[in-house]
This record gives sequence, C-alpha cells and structure tokens, in this order.
Amino acid sequence: MKDQLQNRLTDLRNEYAAGAKALEDLQRRQDELRSTLLRISGAIQVLEEMLHPETGSEG
Repeated sequence: MKDQLQNRLTDLRNEYAAGAKALEDLQRRQDELRSTLLRISGAIQVLEEMLHPETGSEG
C-alpha cells in the first residue's frame, strides 16, 4: 500500500511540474504576442497618419 501511495505521489508531482512548465510557456507566448501586437499597432498608426495626414494633430 505504501508503495502505491509513493508511486501516486511521484506521478502527481510529475504532472504538477509538467503543468507548471506548460503555464510558464503559455505566459511567455502571451507576452511575445502582446509585444508583436503592440508593434503592429504602431505600424498601423504610422501608415494611417501617412495616408491621411489631414487627420493628424496639426490642426
């Protein structure tokens, strides 16, 4: 019985470690995507201002 409990504990610890790593990977990917979207948003803003300069803050 004790061996079964020890094996289950080992399995659960391994699953927990794998889940924690997966969460860390997802958080890193989220940060990368947020950064990419910010750069794209900036590029969109620049291009829109170049295409429509009359809507800028000069007025």
